[in-house]
Amino acid sequence: MNKLYIVIPAYNEEENIEKCVNDWYPIVEKYGETDGSRLVIVNDGSKDKTYDILCRLAQDRPYLCALNKENGGHGPALIFGYRYAIEQGADYVFQTDSDGQTEPGEFAAFWEERDKHDAIIGERLVREDGKSRKFVEDVVCILLRIFFGVKAKDANAPFRLMKADIMKKYLDKLPSDFNIPNIMITTYFLYYKDNIVFKPISFKNRNIGKTSINIKKIVKIGIKALKDFYVLKKDM
Repeated sequence: MNKLYIVIPAYNEEENIEKCVNDWYPIVEKYGETDGSRLVIVNDGSKDKTYDILCRLAQDRPYLCALNKENGGHGPALIFGYRYAIEQGADYVFQTDSDGQTEPGEFAAFWEERDKHDAIIGERLVREDGKSRKFVEDVVCILLRIFFGVKAKDANAPFRLMKADIMKKYLDKLPSDFNIPNIMITTYFLYYKDNIVFKPISFKNRNIGKTSINIKKIVKIGIKALKDFYVLKKDM
């Protein structure tokens, strides 16, 4: 089966969300080879008109599903969307973000290799979003090697295609308010030696709207992540 769920979290994206839908809706129409496939956009308690716009767009787009939840951050929004996809019987879950930094045209190469791997994760060889973000990612990968003994090329890339049944095993290990699920799911894939491959992708700078993550927030999330790593490692 090829029931595809594309999961995209969104927070205060009223300037960008219609373009996001217009970019990714044709992907789920073309590749989701069953009526059960969906483009799922999780509105994470936006204070602007993001959810209203999504509801309007969904009126004439049957594969678009707009979910609404209280604000909890990017990570919990991802978990919310992932669990919804699994509950709806998705065979494959693809995740990206709503800020326009990834390229929909690169999805096809991932989809063509879906049967060969349990997960295909993007590797941002060139990042246009700044050296500070690249530095944070490099630090994360070093910490994963220290804590878990895994070598991740890009642990947190928001461009990943995963078999839902494999992902579910690891998603069930995480609390619903976990801040960095993509990093930890990547870690589980590598730690348990699933058939995972990293595939180069482009990664553009954000041109519309403002990011809700800054260095101060990143540091705060990182400190909490270290504590979480200790706890999660004990269960592995």
